[in-house]
Amino acid sequence: MLVLQSLLGLLLLWPLCSLEAARILAIFPFPGPSQYINVVPYLKALAARGHEVTSVNAFPQKKPLKNFRDIPVLEVFENYDDIITQVSGPMNIWEENNFINEFFVGITRAVFLNKEVQETLLPPGKDHFDLIIVEAARTDAYYGFAAHFDAPIIGVSTFGTDWNIDELVGNASPLSYIPLPTTGFTDRMTYRQRLTNFVDTSIAWLNYNLVHMPSQEELYRKYLPAAAARVPLTELNRNFSLVLLNQHFSLSFPRPYVPNMIEVGGLHISHTPAPLPKDIDEFVQGSGEAGVIYFSLGSNVKSKDLPVETRENMLKTFASLPQRVLWKFEDDQLPGKPSNVFISKWFPQPDILAHPKVKLFITHGGLLSTIESIHHGKPVLGLPFFYDQFLNVERARQAGFGLGLDHKSMKQQDFQQTIQRLLKEPQFAEKAQQMSARYRDQPMSPQETAVWWTEYVLRHQGAPHMRVAGQDLNFWAYHSVDVIGTLLAGALFIVLLFVFVLSKVAKLAGFGHSKTKKHKKQ
Repeated sequence: MLVLQSLLGLLLLWPLCSLEAARILAIFPFPGPSQYINVVPYLKALAARGHEVTSVNAFPQKKPLKNFRDIPVLEVFENYDDIITQVSGPMNIWEENNFINEFFVGITRAVFLNKEVQETLLPPGKDHFDLIIVEAARTDAYYGFAAHFDAPIIGVSTFGTDWNIDELVGNASPLSYIPLPTTGFTDRMTYRQRLTNFVDTSIAWLNYNLVHMPSQEELYRKYLPAAAARVPLTELNRNFSLVLLNQHFSLSFPRPYVPNMIEVGGLHISHTPAPLPKDIDEFVQGSGEAGVIYFSLGSNVKSKDLPVETRENMLKTFASLPQRVLWKFEDDQLPGKPSNVFISKWFPQPDILAHPKVKLFITHGGLLSTIESIHHGKPVLGLPFFYDQFLNVERARQAGFGLGLDHKSMKQQDFQQTIQRLLKEPQFAEKAQQMSARYRDQPMSPQETAVWWTEYVLRHQGAPHMRVAGQDLNFWAYHSVDVIGTLLAGALFIVLLFVFVLSKVAKLAGFGHSKTKKHKKQ
């Protein structure tokens, strides 16, 4: 095993000997920490290999890092808590897409309005970059930096892929078994689910193209006018050299990918588990044979904002368990907290999930948390709130390493019984370990894979040989609507011609005149 690791290390180092250090512009300005947590180890790995990385983000480094420069875009935090509250509210599918697209337009605008971006990146000829790396998430206007700097572009998708990400590289996503992440469906859909998936995806596509894209094109023309005059935005968002997906077939389900779509699920898992802080370690070690439950709703949803009744039901349940509970809670005090519950505003989540005494992970079902639970072989209880969380929890249930509950309607009895099932029925832990073994069985780590393919794009000047012809086709040609239309028109013409000929033959044969003659005789 050590020999194999050494060879892989040499394999990664060899291409750098023939590759000059590149100047890389990375744009990840989202206020939700998950997106940046996912990519920052990858960006740091590129910097450690000698590349100069400039990162536009909302979470700048606390300490200077060699070859790494931050451009903080803190404006994106304005009204973010209100946005999180609104996204959990009731909406129809059109309103939901409007809400999501308006959010991304706001993020895109904030990047262009940032003072440092305007002073250092927007002026033509002020700087140059060899590669652009972006979060591929409906922020089309700043894909224009690829045209602005005449550089190839790589997209990173934190949640895997959907129809919108697929269009960046001409990938195929059959709606019959590839669900929209927001539906919560898996690849095994019923007829009704397939119908819902088709309608929801169609509405999302229409909203994006009719409402969202005009706003992005306006931003592109306004802030990158020279690039916009040379390269239309519709061409840019179909000209990605590579897309790195935070997904892996062992985590979800097999599906087709074009050559320049690479799975790097668990990109953020890059370090050896470290010892826990002393106070947490003492609490965990004192749990005995019963072990520990880890409870976190991620970085966007705050436990302190849960309804009082929900919190009280959780506390009553935890108090009744022999296990100890680590609860990520955002206030210093939690009224009614039992002695077997330890609260903190922050926990070293990867290190906790790696601990052998942790028996269960209660999670919101975010993809990063789901991947970490699989990586460390822990069963999960999912309490999803929005977007792909419903899908991730349903996948966990279907795969057999977790269960899910509706946090809005669950009763204390539901919560307690579900936890007891996950802890006492061995198949959940066994399945989690099996999933972990499948996921870990890879020739390179996700981060090593991402770095290798990034440098592949640099070595081959954007790697245009990996682009499929589908990237150059419009919607009608890609889906063969024009061909189907021609065939239907041809079939209709043949039917009409046949009816016309048949009617002529009938007239010539005298059909239709016999009754007329009889009437005349009478």
